Amino acid sequence: MVVKDSNNEFTFSIEGKDYTISEKNNSNKKDQKQILHAPSLTIGAIISGICIAIVFFGIGGISESSNLLIEKDMGVEKPLGSEQITQETLLENGSVILGNPNASITLIEFGDYQCHFCNVYYHNTGHKIYENYIMTGKVKVIFKDYTIIGPDSVRAAHAAHCASEQGKFWEYHNTLYENWAGENNGWAGDENIIKFAQHVNLNMDDFIECNVGKKYEQKIAASNSDAQKLGITGTPAFFVMSSTTQQVEGITGAQPYETFEKIFNSMLES
Repeated sequence: MVVKDSNNEFTFSIEGKDYTISEKNNSNKKDQKQILHAPSLTIGAIISGICIAIVFFGIGGISESSNLLIEKDMGVEKPLGSEQITQETLLENGSVILGNPNASITLIEFGDYQCHFCNVYYHNTGHKIYENYIMTGKVKVIFKDYTIIGPDSVRAAHAAHCASEQGKFWEYHNTLYENWAGENNGWAGDENIIKFAQHVNLNMDDFIECNVGKKYEQKIAASNSDAQKLGITGTPAFFVMSSTTQQVEGITGAQPYETFEKIFNSMLES
């Protein structure tokens, strides 16, 4: 990949194709909006190999507040600009951060608590990442909902956000995966959602009120929309972002620990 800077425009090449990122001028959106044309992020075939060299954290004279856009070429006829991805598409509508907020690498996971392969990732890979990269301050994690399996997926996701109000999102998140028992068979139904809250010592009155009021329904829907904008069609799906190398790499499915390790180390060494 070759990168060059000219008049606040950043041009790079992927597989022989040239792309340009330009700073968006919010004062004149109609005339000034700059868009990066990039390949489809459709997860089933190529998302794991994609490296989107976008400057989420600022390159040169571009400030962090600049809103950089990507337009995805989905391979079908669509109006220009119909699929736009911003930094917020990856970072907003998710969980609280797990790990050092100043870590140079951010791992974003799109998951469904009922998903079999999300559970496989949690047990086989997630714990190793936690021990070797999160606890050491090198990587921070954000979990985003993609509730595609059934109503209990939404119920579990909502309960986790309600637990977050009491500072226990990640405890509840882990409890859900520790008690995973399949898809659409009731293990994440109302009765167990309450039991899991008791297990992590939540204030039950506040927890129940939060769930009954469906306080986070729109947040979950917005996270689902973010996943769709990114072309994600299954869970788990991951994006690894580096504030040092300005890289974003996608990983599809419950890949082994070594897949994440290779990307993390490459970014940390750059």
